[in-house]
Amino acid sequence: MDNFISGIRRLASENKKKIALPEMDDVRMQEAADVLESEGIAIPVRFSKDSLNPEKIKQYADEFYQLRKSKGVSEEDAFSFMQNPLFYAAMELKHGEVDGLVAGAVNTTANMVRSVLYCIGIDRRYRIISGAFIMLVPNCEYGEGGVFVFSDCAVVPSPNPKQLANIGISAAELAKGILGVEPRVAFLSFSSKGSADSPEVEKVQQAVAIAKELNPNIFCDGEFQVDTAIIPEIAKRKVKDSEVAGRANVLVFPSLEAGNISYKLVERLSKGRAIGPILMGAAKPCSDLSRGCSAQDIVDSAAVVSILAHQRQISSE
Repeated sequence: MDNFISGIRRLASENKKKIALPEMDDVRMQEAADVLESEGIAIPVRFSKDSLNPEKIKQYADEFYQLRKSKGVSEEDAFSFMQNPLFYAAMELKHGEVDGLVAGAVNTTANMVRSVLYCIGIDRRYRIISGAFIMLVPNCEYGEGGVFVFSDCAVVPSPNPKQLANIGISAAELAKGILGVEPRVAFLSFSSKGSADSPEVEKVQQAVAIAKELNPNIFCDGEFQVDTAIIPEIAKRKVKDSEVAGRANVLVFPSLEAGNISYKLVERLSKGRAIGPILMGAAKPCSDLSRGCSAQDIVDSAAVVSILAHQRQISSE
């Protein structure tokens, strides 16, 4: 676990990116910014209500009004939004003044997602924002030596089959970009390959078919119970001819309820770490945070966002 953390911090430091931290009134954010700077992991760009540029507030408010007036946002509303460091920082990211955004220590996930939707926008490849965690499970032989990606654990309460498929594809991108491995994506259920029959199972089966059609280069399969997905001995008894069963390193949950409960159980009972959620599907790299996060959690999320920002820069050149 420590090796993985030091590895992502080192990788981020090789191509330091500017990461917006818009919750500088919180002591955890202050501590994280100091660590990012002192250890050279990323360049923290600190925002608080008193530090915002008045000229940019006006510029961004005018732009925000044009973007949102059809949704009932008034000029006064727009100005109020831009006095909020979170929405101001999101506009900074939209304009390329920073490379990534990390927040949520104070703001709710709902507010964080609004800042992304209203200011930054959605990656057209996925058309949905989801919250993926990098899970580090100590003394675990499954996944990639105890490292997994879990999604969606933060945003979409009840995804339909196409949304679920895109959640899986974007989670695979995170696994490849940060874990540096070939993603093996398991779509989870209470059934393994038709062992139960219900609308919930059918939804997952449809999602698998859509994911394979949308991106045939990704190893994905399901529906699987979680033990079938990650334990080779059980997979051999239940499933034949699968590149994923028993070897999954990306776990896609059928609902937000299942995903959120699962990541918290794994994190707390195993004394593991949950990095994120990384907001996959955003047009630019962003991470939400749990309001119970530590300064270390903020540092590690910023490192992941910094790496993703560099990878996007490379892919666009």
